[in-house]
Amino acid sequence: MTPIVFRKSVFFITLFLLLQPMFGWSAGKMPALPEQKWSFSGLFGTFDRAAAKRGFQVYTEVCSGCHSIDLLSYRHLSGIGFKEEEIKAISAEAEVMDGPNDEGEMFERPGIPSDRFVSPYPNSKAAAAANNGKAPPDLSLITKARIGGADYLYALLMGYEDEAPAGIEVPEGGYYNKFYPGQIIAMSQPLYEDGVEYPDGTKASPQQLAKDVTTFLAWAAEPELETRKGLGVKVLIFLLVLTGMLYAVKRKIWADQH
Repeated sequence: MTPIVFRKSVFFITLFLLLQPMFGWSAGKMPALPEQKWSFSGLFGTFDRAAAKRGFQVYTEVCSGCHSIDLLSYRHLSGIGFKEEEIKAISAEAEVMDGPNDEGEMFERPGIPSDRFVSPYPNSKAAAAANNGKAPPDLSLITKARIGGADYLYALLMGYEDEAPAGIEVPEGGYYNKFYPGQIIAMSQPLYEDGVEYPDGTKASPQQLAKDVTTFLAWAAEPELETRKGLGVKVLIFLLVLTGMLYAVKRKIWADQH
């Protein structure tokens, strides 16, 4: 590297570091995400099926009007404890565009378990047109696609405040959320006290709603998580046993040499 190239590289790196804050939280500094205790965290963590089922109800009644889960099929709901008859009933409530039929026309039919979750919009342009020019994000991988994962999603759902701090102007159609990048979000507060009536009698506080729907979306992003963890534990045990056997064989061989 020549001295001129080196000096230019140093200049641009320094300039980037100096200007980086300008491209961060434009309306203010985002606070640290509060860490939550999730049943699925850690090597031996598993999904809370009851919470995930409640979370599916929250998604269905609150979120599905705007957000899709394109990568999940109705039959996958068996993974959180829904029975076959329940899945058939849930999928049948959806209207699925299918075809063409014998006349070459598309038609609507009731959903079946193998269908993917039906999107609230026919395409991304329709979704954007209905939401001030920007389509709501698909939630299939939302807990994996955001830094902080489940903690971020929970914090976002709980981060709405009626009034923004001094110096932060909230434009028309925007809402202040201290955990959203830029802190001005187009989505209105979705969760309210008793916004959903749980059939199991669980108190539907905003915190509980947020916890449950986050659990469901974490499962939706990784339905095979528990299987992978189980396989990982088996591999670790196998490697430990194999290491012990190899060490014993090594000692035996060297003992015979002496």
